[in-house]
Amino acid sequence: MAERALRGTRLGATSYENDRNTDLAPRQEVAFDCPKGHRFTVPFSAEAELPINWECRVCGAVAVTSSGDLPMPKKVKPPRSHWDMLMERRSVADLEEVLAERLAVIRGQRGEQPPAPDRRPTRQRKSA
Repeated sequence: MAERALRGTRLGATSYENDRNTDLAPRQEVAFDCPKGHRFTVPFSAEAELPINWECRVCGAVAVTSSGDLPMPKKVKPPRSHWDMLMERRSVADLEEVLAERLAVIRGQRGEQPPAPDRRPTRQRKSA
């Protein structure tokens, strides 16, 4: 008997509730203007903090509220390079010392003789 009563209904797929005698939350419509000329409105709760930017529903560009409120520009830090961060930790003399140590290790692994520290290559003059 129970099978006949439930036959023809999709349990869980369809709601039999209606919106009668229910009060919706207070809302406000906010208009946005797209830089490409599109204008649209978005409903927000009356208590919500309103955003200044919203993605355009038509083209996906960043639209601004039609009331003209512009976002405050963010403070941008200048990008730091690897060299800038390295110079915060070490001086040039320290870096030259570390470079000399590493070169000595590499030359030792290759079996090369380290160059004499005071000898500099001299230029030879061409004879005429």
